[in-house]
Amino acid sequence: MTDYAERNRLLLHSIVLPTLLLTVALLGGLRVDANTKQFIFLPPPLITLLLAALLGSLFVRARALELHRWLAIDQPVLTNIAHLLTLLALFFASAQAFNSVLPESGLLHWMFSFFFLWTLWTNQFAAFDARRLLRSLIVLFATAFVLKHLLVSGLYSSDSSWLSRLTATLLQGVSITGPGFAPATGYISFVALALYVIALLLLSPPIDRQDEREVHSDQIAMIDPSSSLIESGANTTDRPMIGAQADPRLNLHP
Repeated sequence: MTDYAERNRLLLHSIVLPTLLLTVALLGGLRVDANTKQFIFLPPPLITLLLAALLGSLFVRARALELHRWLAIDQPVLTNIAHLLTLLALFFASAQAFNSVLPESGLLHWMFSFFFLWTLWTNQFAAFDARRLLRSLIVLFATAFVLKHLLVSGLYSSDSSWLSRLTATLLQGVSITGPGFAPATGYISFVALALYVIALLLLSPPIDRQDEREVHSDQIAMIDPSSSLIESGANTTDRPMIGAQADPRLNLHP
């Protein structure tokens, strides 16, 4: 059972996780033109690289990404190279995740960029753990996804739906320019963000068996401290008696 678990963990972190990250890096910049229905690939802007760097810093601070387990001197060279390539894929996948929810140009592009930049910068000084960071990222990307693909996309659509009229009313007087994309772009962005969240769940590297035994023994000692006392008491019974107890003159039997 342990061999199968170890093999599955290696499969997840060596094949599944890099594949998910590379897929996000591809889908995050993919657009569908509204007129020609052709695929357009947009590289990540410079602002998304800065956002990805800030997000990587949050991963390290929240211990969602433990660099000493990914890159260690006591690991084989090929393992460190594979981990380094996975971290690079994570960086570009994060940049493309931001790229998929950022408007391509115009005033809204800079408004969304400032929103992401301010949020990630203020979170650098907040207390975070891995679960709280993941929940915050889900809310952050979900909010940006709704604003871009449900509200902003209504400005460029040709139909006169209630959503497009509401968006035009809310942004009345604001000059907004940008290319129009087909509704399929929103579905591609949704799939990219969903795969990105799944990849974040698989982000922590596999733990060695020796580390698992140490963690397990520490947890047992914290839950039942009497077990360690019993074990230490059992060890003392095997020791030779010293002092008055070892003196044969104090023996009460004839």
